Amino acid sequence: MTSKDAPKPGQKPGKNKTQARSAARLYAVQALFQMEQSDQSTNKVIVEFEDHRFGATYEGDEYAEGDTKLFRKLVNDAVNYQAKIDQMTDRALVAKWPIARIDPTLRALFRAAGAEFVESDTPVKVVINEYVDIARAFFPEGREASFVNAVLDHMAREAKPEAF
Repeated sequence: MTSKDAPKPGQKPGKNKTQARSAARLYAVQALFQMEQSDQSTNKVIVEFEDHRFGATYEGDEYAEGDTKLFRKLVNDAVNYQAKIDQMTDRALVAKWPIARIDPTLRALFRAAGAEFVESDTPVKVVINEYVDIARAFFPEGREASFVNAVLDHMAREAKPEAF
Protein backbone atom coordinates (compact mmCIF):
# COMPACT_ATOMS: atom_id res chain seq x y z
CA MET A 1 0.00 0.00 0.00
CA THR A 2 1.46 3.25 -1.06
CA SER A 3 0.67 6.82 -0.11
CA LYS A 4 -2.25 6.90 -2.54
CA ASP A 5 -3.83 4.04 -0.54
CA ALA A 6 -3.19 5.64 2.84
CA PRO A 7 -6.03 7.53 4.53
CA LYS A 8 -6.03 11.24 3.70
CA PRO A 9 -6.68 14.06 6.16
CA GLY A 10 -10.37 14.91 6.26
CA GLN A 11 -11.59 11.52 5.03
CA LYS A 12 -14.57 9.98 6.77
CA PRO A 13 -13.59 7.76 9.72
CA GLY A 14 -15.33 4.74 8.18
CA LYS A 15 -13.12 4.86 5.12
CA ASN A 16 -9.99 5.19 7.28
CA LYS A 17 -11.08 2.19 9.35
CA THR A 18 -11.75 0.14 6.23
CA GLN A 19 -8.35 1.06 4.78
CA ALA A 20 -6.63 0.23 8.07
CA ARG A 21 -8.34 -3.19 8.13
CA SER A 22 -7.35 -3.85 4.50
CA ALA A 23 -3.76 -2.84 5.28
CA ALA A 24 -3.75 -5.13 8.33
CA ARG A 25 -4.75 -8.07 6.13
CA LEU A 26 -2.00 -7.31 3.62
CA TYR A 27 0.56 -6.94 6.42
CA ALA A 28 -0.64 -10.22 7.99
CA VAL A 29 -0.02 -12.08 4.71
CA GLN A 30 3.44 -10.51 4.47
CA ALA A 31 4.21 -11.32 8.11
CA LEU A 32 3.12 -14.96 7.76
CA PHE A 33 5.23 -15.27 4.60
CA GLN A 34 8.21 -13.75 6.41
CA MET A 35 7.77 -16.07 9.39
CA GLU A 36 7.79 -19.13 7.15
CA GLN A 37 10.81 -17.98 5.14
CA SER A 38 12.95 -16.82 8.05
CA ASP A 39 11.76 -18.99 10.94
CA GLN A 40 11.10 -15.87 13.04
CA SER A 41 8.79 -15.99 16.04
CA THR A 42 5.29 -14.54 15.96
CA ASN A 43 6.13 -11.84 18.50
CA LYS A 44 9.31 -10.77 16.71
CA VAL A 45 7.53 -10.38 13.36
CA ILE A 46 4.57 -8.53 14.90
CA VAL A 47 6.89 -6.04 16.60
CA GLU A 48 8.94 -5.58 13.41
CA PHE A 49 5.85 -4.83 11.33
CA GLU A 50 4.29 -2.48 13.86
CA ASP A 51 7.55 -0.60 14.44
CA HIS A 52 8.95 -0.51 10.90
CA ARG A 53 6.16 -1.02 8.36
CA PHE A 54 2.91 0.50 9.62
CA GLY A 55 2.89 4.06 8.28
CA ALA A 56 6.56 3.91 7.24
CA THR A 57 8.00 5.71 4.23
CA TYR A 58 10.37 3.80 1.92
CA GLU A 59 11.86 5.30 -1.21
CA GLY A 60 9.22 8.02 -1.27
CA ASP A 61 6.25 5.66 -0.82
CA GLU A 62 4.25 6.02 2.37
CA TYR A 63 2.73 2.79 3.66
CA ALA A 64 -0.71 2.77 5.23
CA GLU A 65 -1.31 2.45 8.93
CA GLY A 66 -2.78 -0.93 9.68
CA ASP A 67 -5.39 -1.89 12.23
CA THR A 68 -3.02 -3.20 14.90
CA LYS A 69 -5.64 -5.24 16.72
CA LEU A 70 -6.76 -7.03 13.55
CA PHE A 71 -3.16 -7.55 12.40
CA ARG A 72 -2.15 -9.17 15.69
CA LYS A 73 -5.27 -11.34 15.76
CA LEU A 74 -4.78 -12.56 12.21
CA VAL A 75 -1.13 -13.46 12.70
CA ASN A 76 -1.71 -15.12 16.07
CA ASP A 77 -4.83 -17.00 14.95
CA ALA A 78 -3.15 -18.17 11.74
CA VAL A 79 -0.32 -19.62 13.83
CA ASN A 80 -2.51 -21.03 16.61
CA TYR A 81 -4.99 -22.66 14.23
CA GLN A 82 -2.53 -23.46 11.43
CA ALA A 83 -3.17 -27.22 11.42
CA LYS A 84 -6.94 -26.73 11.17
CA ILE A 85 -6.57 -24.01 8.51
CA ASP A 86 -4.06 -26.04 6.48
CA GLN A 87 -6.36 -29.08 6.55
CA MET A 88 -9.27 -26.93 5.40
CA THR A 89 -7.08 -25.49 2.64
CA ASP A 90 -5.93 -28.97 1.57
CA ARG A 91 -9.55 -30.05 1.18
CA ALA A 92 -10.18 -27.00 -1.02
CA LEU A 93 -7.17 -27.70 -3.26
CA VAL A 94 -6.94 -30.29 -6.00
CA ALA A 95 -5.67 -33.60 -4.61
CA LYS A 96 -2.38 -33.33 -6.49
CA TRP A 97 -1.67 -29.90 -5.02
CA PRO A 98 -1.49 -30.07 -1.23
CA ILE A 99 -0.80 -26.81 0.58
CA ALA A 100 2.89 -27.68 0.96
CA ARG A 101 3.29 -27.55 -2.85
CA ILE A 102 1.71 -24.17 -3.51
CA ASP A 103 3.42 -20.79 -3.69
CA PRO A 104 4.46 -19.59 -0.20
CA THR A 105 2.73 -16.24 -0.74
CA LEU A 106 -0.54 -18.04 -1.47
CA ARG A 107 0.02 -20.30 1.52
CA ALA A 108 0.38 -17.23 3.76
CA LEU A 109 -2.72 -15.70 2.18
CA PHE A 110 -4.81 -18.85 2.77
CA ARG A 111 -3.64 -18.99 6.38
CA ALA A 112 -4.57 -15.36 7.05
CA ALA A 113 -7.96 -15.76 5.35
CA GLY A 114 -8.52 -19.07 7.12
CA ALA A 115 -7.86 -17.36 10.46
CA GLU A 116 -10.67 -14.93 9.66
CA PHE A 117 -13.03 -17.72 8.64
CA VAL A 118 -12.28 -19.73 11.78
CA GLU A 119 -11.93 -17.02 14.41
CA SER A 120 -13.87 -13.91 13.40
CA ASP A 121 -17.34 -12.65 12.64
CA THR A 122 -16.28 -10.86 9.47
CA PRO A 123 -18.77 -11.70 6.70
CA VAL A 124 -17.33 -14.35 4.38
CA LYS A 125 -17.90 -12.21 1.28
CA VAL A 126 -15.79 -9.44 2.81
CA VAL A 127 -13.00 -11.89 3.66
CA ILE A 128 -13.02 -13.41 0.17
CA ASN A 129 -13.05 -10.01 -1.57
CA GLU A 130 -10.24 -8.63 0.60
CA TYR A 131 -7.93 -11.59 0.02
CA VAL A 132 -8.70 -11.81 -3.71
CA ASP A 133 -7.64 -8.14 -3.89
CA ILE A 134 -4.42 -9.03 -2.06
CA ALA A 135 -3.80 -11.87 -4.54
CA ARG A 136 -4.24 -9.37 -7.39
CA ALA A 137 -1.70 -7.06 -5.74
CA PHE A 138 0.89 -9.84 -5.49
CA PHE A 139 0.11 -11.46 -8.87
CA PRO A 140 -1.23 -8.71 -11.17
CA GLU A 141 -0.58 -10.64 -14.39
CA GLY A 142 -1.59 -14.13 -13.34
CA ARG A 143 -4.61 -16.30 -12.72
CA GLU A 144 -3.93 -16.50 -9.00
CA ALA A 145 -6.83 -14.20 -8.07
CA SER A 146 -9.33 -16.59 -9.66
CA PHE A 147 -7.62 -19.54 -7.98
CA VAL A 148 -7.70 -17.74 -4.61
CA ASN A 149 -11.39 -16.92 -5.09
CA ALA A 150 -12.26 -20.57 -5.74
CA VAL A 151 -10.21 -21.93 -2.84
CA LEU A 152 -11.52 -19.32 -0.39
CA ASP A 153 -15.10 -19.99 -1.46
CA HIS A 154 -14.60 -23.67 -0.68
CA MET A 155 -12.93 -22.88 2.65
CA ALA A 156 -15.71 -20.46 3.62
CA ARG A 157 -18.40 -23.03 2.86
CA GLU A 158 -16.65 -25.47 5.17
CA ALA A 159 -15.90 -23.00 7.97
CA LYS A 160 -19.19 -21.06 7.87
CA PRO A 161 -21.85 -23.07 6.01
CA GLU A 162 -24.57 -20.94 7.60
CA ALA A 163 -23.36 -17.96 5.53
CA PHE A 164 -24.47 -19.66 2.30
